[in-house]
This record gives sequence, structure tokens and C-alpha cells, in this order.
Amino acid sequence: MPRLFTGLAIPAEIGLALSLKRLSLPGARWIDPQDYHITLRFIGDVDRPTANDIDQALLGLEGTAGFEVTIDQLGVFGGDRPRSLYAGVVPEPGLMHLQGVHERVIQSVGLAPEGRKFTPHVTLARLRGIGAGELARALGEAGSFAPMRFRPEAFVLYSSKDSVGGGPYVVEATYALAS
Repeated sequence: MPRLFTGLAIPAEIGLALSLKRLSLPGARWIDPQDYHITLRFIGDVDRPTANDIDQALLGLEGTAGFEVTIDQLGVFGGDRPRSLYAGVVPEPGLMHLQGVHERVIQSVGLAPEGRKFTPHVTLARLRGIGAGELARALGEAGSFAPMRFRPEAFVLYSSKDSVGGGPYVVEATYALAS
């Protein structure tokens, strides 16, 4: 059974720039830059026929209007118990529209709705045993964050191993966006 999700790949030059944002955080498990992405819809474990249905449904989204992505800040998920460090993505209307369409397509093949609110981001590290104060100090030392922009040419259907996340991810299919 493949574990699937859809997303936007991060261009290599943006990935390199994001990898330079690594903070001094003992115990952080840093994601490899080639695995950086913006998840549009986590799908989960599905059987092969369902995976084929998803692929066919996503083919119908090829040519969706393109848009610009802006990555503009560092952030943390987990509050007082930080669990991941991310680069925040501006919720631009084109991005939000594409994510909403992905949600509807995934539901149309019979899968349950996503239970979490979509917060566009690029996960940079998984955190374990790092206190909120230590993380706040490291973020304070990180300095300013110059916005990074790119225009995705496609969205991707990825697969991953059943793990705690972080890759490596496999590109199962790529679907072009309109220029």
C-alpha cells in the first residue's frame, strides 16, 4: 500500500537557501533539501486501485492556473512542546484554490476529508526534546528572513515510507500547471 500526498516541489536554489537557515538546535532532525515541499493534501495509506483513481482524478487538474509562491518566515508547530520547525508560505489565493481543489478531488475518490486546517509551509526539521525557550533563543539569533519567491510549474503526487516523516519521498506523478 503506498502512503501518498500531493504537494509542490521546492526548486533547488530555494531549497539551498532554506537549508542555510538551519539553527543551532541539538537533537533537531533536519530534512534533506531535496525532500523540501509544500504539502497540498496528505492522503495516507491507500490500496493500488485507489492510488490509480487518485492519479486519474489529478490528471483532470492539469492546466490549473499557475501562481507565485512566497516563503517569508520561520515558524514552529507545537507551541510549548515544539515538534517541527518550518518556513512559512504566504496563503496566496492561487495556492489556496489549488489546495481546495485537491481536497475535493481526494474526497471524490471516496476518502475522508482532511481534519486539519491547511497551513502552507515547508518543514525544515523535526524537533524532539527542545524546549520552547531554547527554540525562541535560536529563532532570535536567526536574524531577518528575506522573502523567497518562485512560480511552480507543476504539482506532484508523492509517496513515502511509513515513518515519522521527513523523506525520502518518491515522485509518483507530476501534473503541469498553466504558465
